Amino acid sequence: MNAAPPRVLTIAGSDSGGGAGIQADLKSMLANGVHGMSVLTAITAQNSIGVQGAWELPEEQVRAQFRSVVDDIGVDAVKTGMLASASMVRVVASLLRTLPPGVPVVVDPVSVSKHGDALLAADAMEAVREEIVPLATVLTPNLTELGPVAGTNGEDRELAAKILLDAGADWVLVKGGHDDGAVAIDVLHAPGVRREYGAPRADNRHTHGTGCTLASAIAAYLARGYDVPAAVGAAKDYISGAVAAGFALGGGIGPVDHGWRFRTRSDQ
Repeated sequence: MNAAPPRVLTIAGSDSGGGAGIQADLKSMLANGVHGMSVLTAITAQNSIGVQGAWELPEEQVRAQFRSVVDDIGVDAVKTGMLASASMVRVVASLLRTLPPGVPVVVDPVSVSKHGDALLAADAMEAVREEIVPLATVLTPNLTELGPVAGTNGEDRELAAKILLDAGADWVLVKGGHDDGAVAIDVLHAPGVRREYGAPRADNRHTHGTGCTLASAIAAYLARGYDVPAAVGAAKDYISGAVAAGFALGGGIGPVDHGWRFRTRSDQ
C-alpha cells in the first residue's frame, strides 16, 4: 500500500472561475506534493472580470466540514483565505484552536479580489487581527491588506510587520507584488529576522490567484517538513513560475498557471 502524502487543509471561499480561492489552493497543493482538503466558508459567482455575487455558508456547515476532515483524515498544515465576515472569522478561529499542537497555520488575510471586489466585510479585519493573527504561523498580507490587518495606514511596512508580530503571528511575509520595479520582493519578518525574497517581475497581466497560490504553497512545504524561511523560498520559486506562465481566460484577468512545472517538463 502506498504511503499517503502530507495533508493540507484550506479554509476559504470558492471561486467558480477556478483561478483563486479553494480551487487555486487545491491546485497549488497538488503541484507542490501534498494532498489538499477543503472547508468552504463562502461561495462566489466569479470569473475573469470580477465577482458577481458571494454567499457565506452557515456556521454549522463550516464546523461540520472541519470536523469531518480533521477528526478522520488529520492535517499536517492549514491555510486560511476568504473568511467573509467577523462572525465567520470567530468561527474559524475557534476551530483552529482545536488543532493538535504543532500544526502550522498559514493565514492569507484576503480582503479584496484581484478585480477590487470586497471579499471581507468592512468590520471584519479587526476580528482577523484579534482572533486569527495570534494563531498564524505565517501571515501573508499584500500591500493592500497590510495596513488594514495591522490597523495602520500601511506606509511604514516595518512598523506594520512589527505590530502583527506583537499581535501574535510567528512570521509575517509582506508581499511586494503591488510594487513597481523590475524585481518583485517579498520580505519575511520575525523577531530579529528580516529576509528578502526577490524574483524578476513577469510581464504578464494574468495574475489571478497569486495570493491564494503562494499561501497554499507555503503550507504545502511546511507540511513536508521545511522550516519557514525554506518553505517561503520554495513557494516563492513556484509562484514566480506560475505568474510568468499565467494565461488569458475569459475577457479579463486570467489565472496563474498552477501546472507550469508539469507542462515545462512535458515540452522538453
